[in-house]
Amino acid sequence: MLQGKNIILGVTGSIAAYKAAPLIRGLVKEGANVKVIMTPLAKEFITPLTLATLSKNPILVDFYDPENGDWNSHVDLGLWADAYLIAPATANTIGKMAAGIADNLLLTTYLSAKCPVVVAPAMDLDMYLHPATQRNLRILKSYGNLIIEPENGELASGLIGKGRMEEPDQIVSFMSRFFAADERYVGKKVLVTAGPTYEKIDPVRFIGNYSSGKMGFAIAEEMAARGAEVTLIAGPVNLKLSNKRIRRIDVESASEMYQAAIEVFPESDIAVLSAAVADFTPMERAVVKLKRGEDDLKLELAPTRDIAAELGRKKRAGQWLIGFALESNDEENNAVSKMKRKNLDLIVLNSLRDEGAGFGGDTNKVTLIDKEENKLIYDLKTKSEVAIDIADRIAEFF
Repeated sequence: MLQGKNIILGVTGSIAAYKAAPLIRGLVKEGANVKVIMTPLAKEFITPLTLATLSKNPILVDFYDPENGDWNSHVDLGLWADAYLIAPATANTIGKMAAGIADNLLLTTYLSAKCPVVVAPAMDLDMYLHPATQRNLRILKSYGNLIIEPENGELASGLIGKGRMEEPDQIVSFMSRFFAADERYVGKKVLVTAGPTYEKIDPVRFIGNYSSGKMGFAIAEEMAARGAEVTLIAGPVNLKLSNKRIRRIDVESASEMYQAAIEVFPESDIAVLSAAVADFTPMERAVVKLKRGEDDLKLELAPTRDIAAELGRKKRAGQWLIGFALESNDEENNAVSKMKRKNLDLIVLNSLRDEGAGFGGDTNKVTLIDKEENKLIYDLKTKSEVAIDIADRIAEFF
């Protein structure tokens, strides 16, 4: 996705400036054209020659280059770039960006840039957590700048905490995802539920199902890759996310998933309910492990609260609610009935009778049905490919 993209890399005076070298290498390897602007202090941490060699472009520091008598035009640079990436960004530079101060080439180019601006902070723990820095980051976000959150880890001071600039390979991935974004999703807030729920019988036993969560995780990844702000509510699954911008909330029971969904939904533009939530939960849970006896064990079950139905009741104009239906018979009629009862805008139907579909595997075969009962029937695909189909169909709504 970076092939042919023009990227300005701004490097400020931080010990993390050494990461600019592998960052440039990664961007160039992906096909980007990279021009580097350094602050004067940044030259104390890494030499311009190193970065010029890797970027295959002269390094820009001052407004006037006495060697060739040329002016480095911040206006022309701002027009040239498809993206302006400032990494590392110190607290000092972030503060000046927020205040509109333009006392070097890097900052004047920032104020002239017509392109998206991405900021990767790097500083010590206390500096990052200082209210002034946090305020300045909020200001930059309000301007539309994208912030690549720093990592937790060992800092140059020897402290352990948040402030390490994100690793270069992750920043390259972020930039690739950015250029892959679907403008229809940029700025949209998406809620996704995934996985099973476990309803405890005693401390070691539960009622559950075979859901792996793979479908929901694939949808969350696809939505985030298109530029959406994704919150994933995940049941007990053994899965990891590759996109670190996805906010993950881990839950175990249907009650916990219900509560999390109710809290997140009001701020969401789209909710995709792919989790296999238990319909029933034990009325009583033993506090100690139940022992085998001669008599049968009888469990009294109570219905869980219906997340889809409740969100359907709370849905406001402009919100889109998508549900899933895993059926074993009379599939389409059951799915349409569920969609209407719960006030869904779209339902994703899959059948246990389709080989390769359903729980556990890496593939799925779905039919998408909307409120007008229009159907899109897809062949068996990987769950990542199914997530693309679902995201494409949802995007047509808006």
